Amino acid sequence: MIDLDTLPHHLDLPHDPWPEDDVPPLGADDFMHAAVSVVTRRTRGGPELLLIKRAAADRDPWSGHMAFPGGKHEPQDRHLLDTAIRETREETGLVLPEAPPAWVGRLPGVAPRGSGQLPPLAVTPFLFRVPTDADARVASPEVERVHWVPLTELSSPDRVGIYRFPIGDAVQSFPSIDVVGEQVWGLTWRILQGLFARLR
Repeated sequence: MIDLDTLPHHLDLPHDPWPEDDVPPLGADDFMHAAVSVVTRRTRGGPELLLIKRAAADRDPWSGHMAFPGGKHEPQDRHLLDTAIRETREETGLVLPEAPPAWVGRLPGVAPRGSGQLPPLAVTPFLFRVPTDADARVASPEVERVHWVPLTELSSPDRVGIYRFPIGDAVQSFPSIDVVGEQVWGLTWRILQGLFARLR
Protein backbone atom coordinates (compact mmCIF):
# COMPACT_ATOMS: atom_id res chain seq x y z
CA MET A 1 0.00 0.00 0.00
CA ILE A 2 1.23 3.51 -0.81
CA ASP A 3 2.10 5.44 2.36
CA LEU A 4 1.07 9.06 1.86
CA ASP A 5 3.32 10.13 4.75
CA THR A 6 6.40 9.20 2.70
CA LEU A 7 5.37 11.01 -0.49
CA PRO A 8 7.46 14.16 0.03
CA HIS A 9 10.54 12.06 0.80
CA HIS A 10 10.62 9.58 -2.08
CA LEU A 11 9.05 11.43 -5.01
CA ASP A 12 11.59 14.27 -4.97
CA LEU A 13 9.30 16.67 -6.85
CA PRO A 14 10.27 20.32 -7.40
CA HIS A 15 8.65 22.86 -5.07
CA ASP A 16 8.34 25.41 -7.81
CA PRO A 17 5.01 27.21 -8.39
CA TRP A 18 5.94 28.27 -11.91
CA PRO A 19 5.68 26.47 -15.27
CA GLU A 20 8.50 24.28 -16.49
CA ASP A 21 11.46 25.87 -18.24
CA ASP A 22 10.66 24.39 -21.67
CA VAL A 23 7.34 26.26 -22.13
CA PRO A 24 6.69 30.00 -22.60
CA PRO A 25 6.43 31.98 -19.35
CA LEU A 26 3.17 33.21 -17.89
CA GLY A 27 1.78 36.14 -19.86
CA ALA A 28 3.35 35.11 -23.18
CA ASP A 29 1.26 36.18 -26.17
CA ASP A 30 -1.06 33.54 -27.69
CA PHE A 31 -0.09 30.90 -25.13
CA MET A 32 -2.40 29.63 -22.42
CA HIS A 33 -1.36 28.16 -19.07
CA ALA A 34 -3.57 26.06 -16.83
CA ALA A 35 -2.99 24.25 -13.53
CA VAL A 36 -4.68 21.26 -11.91
CA SER A 37 -4.61 19.77 -8.41
CA VAL A 38 -3.80 16.10 -7.89
CA VAL A 39 -5.23 15.68 -4.39
CA THR A 40 -4.64 12.58 -2.26
CA ARG A 41 -6.10 11.65 1.12
CA ARG A 42 -5.58 8.68 3.43
CA THR A 43 -8.52 6.44 4.33
CA ARG A 44 -8.84 3.19 6.26
CA GLY A 45 -9.09 1.33 2.94
CA GLY A 46 -6.05 3.03 1.44
CA PRO A 47 -5.22 6.29 -0.35
CA GLU A 48 -7.81 8.04 -2.50
CA LEU A 49 -7.49 10.63 -5.24
CA LEU A 50 -9.93 13.44 -6.06
CA LEU A 51 -11.50 13.56 -9.53
CA ILE A 52 -14.33 15.65 -10.92
CA LYS A 53 -16.72 15.07 -13.80
CA ARG A 54 -17.02 18.26 -15.75
CA ALA A 55 -20.53 19.49 -16.56
CA ALA A 56 -21.73 19.40 -20.15
CA ALA A 57 -21.11 22.77 -21.82
CA ASP A 58 -20.91 23.62 -25.51
CA ARG A 59 -17.98 26.03 -25.05
CA ASP A 60 -15.89 23.68 -22.88
CA PRO A 61 -13.43 21.54 -24.91
CA TRP A 62 -13.42 19.07 -21.98
CA SER A 63 -17.20 19.02 -21.58
CA GLY A 64 -18.35 15.96 -19.64
CA HIS A 65 -14.83 14.62 -19.12
CA MET A 66 -13.36 13.17 -15.96
CA ALA A 67 -10.61 15.50 -14.78
CA PHE A 68 -8.62 16.91 -11.91
CA PRO A 69 -9.96 20.15 -10.44
CA GLY A 70 -8.24 23.09 -12.05
CA GLY A 71 -8.39 25.63 -14.82
CA LYS A 72 -6.86 28.56 -16.65
CA HIS A 73 -4.30 30.88 -15.08
CA GLU A 74 -5.82 34.31 -14.46
CA PRO A 75 -3.99 37.65 -14.11
CA GLN A 76 -4.77 37.86 -10.38
CA ASP A 77 -2.97 34.54 -9.72
CA ARG A 78 0.57 35.07 -8.46
CA HIS A 79 1.75 31.84 -10.10
CA LEU A 80 0.40 28.48 -11.22
CA LEU A 81 0.23 27.06 -7.70
CA ASP A 82 -2.20 29.91 -6.94
CA THR A 83 -4.22 28.89 -9.99
CA ALA A 84 -4.50 25.26 -8.89
CA ILE A 85 -5.51 26.20 -5.32
CA ARG A 86 -8.04 28.85 -6.43
CA GLU A 87 -9.67 26.65 -9.07
CA THR A 88 -9.94 23.69 -6.67
CA ARG A 89 -11.63 25.88 -4.06
CA GLU A 90 -14.03 27.34 -6.65
CA GLU A 91 -14.93 23.95 -8.15
CA THR A 92 -15.02 21.69 -5.08
CA GLY A 93 -14.96 23.93 -1.97
CA LEU A 94 -11.74 22.21 -0.86
CA VAL A 95 -9.08 24.56 0.57
CA LEU A 96 -5.63 23.20 -0.23
CA PRO A 97 -2.36 23.73 1.66
CA GLU A 98 0.18 26.13 0.17
CA ALA A 99 3.34 24.79 1.82
CA PRO A 100 5.26 21.50 2.09
CA PRO A 101 4.92 18.77 3.17
CA ALA A 102 1.15 18.85 2.50
CA TRP A 103 1.91 20.45 -0.86
CA VAL A 104 4.08 17.63 -2.16
CA GLY A 105 5.37 19.36 -5.29
CA ARG A 106 4.98 19.95 -9.02
CA LEU A 107 4.45 17.04 -11.39
CA PRO A 108 5.61 17.13 -15.03
CA GLY A 109 3.43 19.26 -17.27
CA VAL A 110 1.33 18.00 -20.16
CA ALA A 111 -0.12 19.53 -23.32
CA PRO A 112 -2.91 18.50 -25.72
CA ARG A 113 -1.78 16.41 -28.67
CA GLY A 114 -2.93 16.86 -32.22
CA SER A 115 -5.87 19.18 -31.61
CA GLY A 116 -6.12 22.20 -33.86
CA GLN A 117 -9.21 23.32 -31.94
CA LEU A 118 -7.23 24.56 -28.92
CA PRO A 119 -4.71 27.40 -28.53
CA PRO A 120 -1.17 26.43 -27.52
CA LEU A 121 -1.63 25.20 -23.95
CA ALA A 122 0.47 23.86 -21.09
CA VAL A 123 -1.14 22.18 -18.08
CA THR A 124 0.88 22.05 -14.86
CA PRO A 125 -0.22 19.51 -12.19
CA PHE A 126 0.50 20.04 -8.48
CA LEU A 127 0.38 17.14 -6.00
CA PHE A 128 -1.26 17.67 -2.59
CA ARG A 129 -1.86 15.54 0.48
CA VAL A 130 -4.91 16.42 2.61
CA PRO A 131 -6.30 15.03 5.90
CA THR A 132 -8.53 11.97 6.03
CA ASP A 133 -11.60 14.08 6.78
CA ALA A 134 -11.00 16.49 3.88
CA ASP A 135 -14.26 16.86 1.98
CA ALA A 136 -15.07 18.00 -1.53
CA ARG A 137 -18.42 18.88 -3.07
CA VAL A 138 -19.87 20.31 -6.26
CA ALA A 139 -19.26 24.03 -5.77
CA SER A 140 -19.47 25.31 -9.36
CA PRO A 141 -21.84 24.93 -12.32
CA GLU A 142 -18.78 23.76 -14.27
CA VAL A 143 -18.73 20.54 -12.21
CA GLU A 144 -21.33 17.77 -12.40
CA ARG A 145 -19.93 15.39 -9.75
CA VAL A 146 -16.92 14.90 -7.48
CA HIS A 147 -15.38 11.52 -6.66
CA TRP A 148 -12.77 10.26 -4.22
CA VAL A 149 -11.39 7.24 -6.11
CA PRO A 150 -9.15 4.59 -4.49
CA LEU A 151 -5.64 4.73 -5.91
CA THR A 152 -5.70 0.94 -6.22
CA GLU A 153 -8.59 1.22 -8.70
CA LEU A 154 -6.91 3.93 -10.75
CA SER A 155 -3.70 1.88 -11.00
CA SER A 156 -5.32 -1.53 -11.60
CA PRO A 157 -4.50 -3.23 -14.95
CA ASP A 158 -8.01 -4.73 -14.85
CA ARG A 159 -9.48 -1.26 -15.35
CA VAL A 160 -7.47 -0.34 -18.44
CA GLY A 161 -9.69 0.34 -21.43
CA ILE A 162 -9.99 2.24 -24.71
CA TYR A 163 -11.89 5.52 -25.12
CA ARG A 164 -13.09 6.39 -28.63
CA PHE A 165 -13.49 10.07 -29.32
CA PRO A 166 -14.71 11.71 -32.55
CA ILE A 167 -12.26 14.25 -33.94
CA GLY A 168 -13.43 15.83 -37.19
CA ASP A 169 -14.63 13.08 -39.52
CA ALA A 170 -12.67 10.34 -37.75
CA VAL A 171 -12.91 8.48 -34.47
CA GLN A 172 -9.64 8.14 -32.56
CA SER A 173 -8.85 5.65 -29.81
CA PHE A 174 -7.11 6.60 -26.57
CA PRO A 175 -6.00 4.54 -23.57
CA SER A 176 -8.28 4.99 -20.58
CA ILE A 177 -9.08 3.83 -17.05
CA ASP A 178 -12.63 2.76 -16.17
CA VAL A 179 -13.70 4.01 -12.73
CA VAL A 180 -16.99 5.16 -11.12
CA GLY A 181 -18.81 4.30 -14.33
CA GLU A 182 -16.68 6.75 -16.35
CA GLN A 183 -13.55 6.64 -18.48
CA VAL A 184 -10.51 8.68 -17.50
CA TRP A 185 -8.45 9.50 -20.58
CA GLY A 186 -6.48 12.25 -22.33
CA LEU A 187 -4.54 14.77 -20.26
CA THR A 188 -5.88 13.35 -16.97
CA TRP A 189 -4.79 9.82 -17.94
CA ARG A 190 -1.32 11.10 -18.87
CA ILE A 191 -0.93 12.95 -15.56
CA LEU A 192 -1.94 9.78 -13.71
CA GLN A 193 0.60 7.71 -15.63
CA GLY A 194 3.32 10.20 -14.69
CA LEU A 195 2.32 9.94 -11.02
CA PHE A 196 2.17 6.14 -11.06
CA ALA A 197 5.60 5.93 -12.71
CA ARG A 198 7.05 7.84 -9.74
CA LEU A 199 5.11 5.89 -7.12
CA ARG A 200 6.45 2.64 -8.54
